[in-house]
Amino acid sequence: MSSDGRSRFSPLVREGSRAALLVSAAAVVGVVGWSGDPRTLPVALVFPALWGLSPSRWTAAAVAAAYFLAASRGLPQGVATFYGASVLLGVSLWIGAALAFVGVHAGLWSSRPGWGRAVRYGIAAILMAVPPFGIVGWAHPVTAAGVLFPEWGWWGLAATAVIMLVAATRGWAGALAVLACLGGWSAVTWTEPLRPEGWIGLDLRRGSSLGRASDLEQHWALIGMVRAASVGGARVVVLPENALGLWTPTVEELWRSRLQGLDVTVVAGATVVRSDGYDNVLVAIDLDGAWGVHRQRMPVPVSMWQPWLAWIGEPGGARADLFGDAIAMVGGRRVAPLVCYEQLLVWPVLQSMAHRSDLVVAIGNGWWTAGTNVAGIQKASSAAWARLFGLPLVVSFNL
Repeated sequence: MSSDGRSRFSPLVREGSRAALLVSAAAVVGVVGWSGDPRTLPVALVFPALWGLSPSRWTAAAVAAAYFLAASRGLPQGVATFYGASVLLGVSLWIGAALAFVGVHAGLWSSRPGWGRAVRYGIAAILMAVPPFGIVGWAHPVTAAGVLFPEWGWWGLAATAVIMLVAATRGWAGALAVLACLGGWSAVTWTEPLRPEGWIGLDLRRGSSLGRASDLEQHWALIGMVRAASVGGARVVVLPENALGLWTPTVEELWRSRLQGLDVTVVAGATVVRSDGYDNVLVAIDLDGAWGVHRQRMPVPVSMWQPWLAWIGEPGGARADLFGDAIAMVGGRRVAPLVCYEQLLVWPVLQSMAHRSDLVVAIGNGWWTAGTNVAGIQKASSAAWARLFGLPLVVSFNL
């Protein structure tokens, strides 16, 4: 009887052990791959292999959940800080955001190995790269393309996609061997993107007060920083998201008048209030005046983008412009703007690259990420995309 019991239950024990190992490995991949250091991004490409090796749909779901939750582990604390609320709110949004990733990967998992499974994984990867699922498509493994294949552009993206697809098949061992070689070499040879000549991004440490001060003190301080940068040779100075606060004719006149005599253009984040909500924008200011150069395509869901308010006839929330302007013209150059949350997603940067951008500008107001690695992940992702297409990068964050 004991012999029959062992033969009956040992397959279940083996499957359970295998599932536990895969789930644990997925969590490690999420933590290491999304550490905030661009050199570890290739580790995320192990995820397709773990998904493909899952013995059941439930295991595939658990693997996807472990990877996504580990990669986005900074969200609960960040949300709690942003709202000044219990971390339980952050945990709720964290789990809610994971549902799309888990649902897509669990729904498309197949018990049949081979290229049919690879095609299914490819569909899952595409769905998580574009709206609507791509709105929460964080931690996408394809982001590692710029680390593995710097300056390869679209060919590098295609090569990374091939590694992902093969990793989801029986050829996973070969794919991971290639990945290990490429990843090791890229970690040793990695170099940060260059900064374009004459451009500078100013990092600030003003916490939640940035853009919210009701007096002129903050504007005077920022203007002083811009003037100092101009004296140092900067022709274009980039300031973080929402650095200018509410954009009004009075604020425009203040900045324009204080830039008199300086051959400098300021590119900064601001908020434009509308009757039905507000726009999170980039504004350019120089001697001749000011103009809006870009509206954020994808504001942060829930905290900024609240489409349900419009459904009930209530104003408020930032407007999304999912496939809006992909580039901004500044100083005669085609800029790929990545505003805060967009740095965690795939389609905004690829849309900008399709329009032949000359450089990448990544700005953020990440004061709420203090104590987490969220801002580090944003910067690592921006650097990886810039390196993939061989473009200079300007970064400006407020922490």
